[in-house]
Amino acid sequence: MAMDMQAIMRQAQKMQNDMTKAQEELSKTEVEGAAGGGVVKAKVTCANEVIGLEISPEVVDPEDVEMLQDLILAAINDAMSKAADITNERMNKVTGGMKLPF
Repeated sequence: MAMDMQAIMRQAQKMQNDMTKAQEELSKTEVEGAAGGGVVKAKVTCANEVIGLEISPEVVDPEDVEMLQDLILAAINDAMSKAADITNERMNKVTGGMKLPF
């Protein structure tokens, strides 16, 4: 029985190390989202940090700031959604599909 517990502890330690490594890699993984056919682009990391925003000049209309705000939000949300998908996929590989809070 002691050998089984030691094996479980080693496996848990390996999973923890793999998760830490995966989280470090994800924090450096950049994802781009877009809105309005690409007139607004947002770049985020898989650690949910917005690291870039690109706005095409033709979409800047002082008379319609609300549309630009909507496009920016849509681009950021698109990038965040893609980052979440990548994060979930990577973590599922590490955890073997077990649902863990990370």
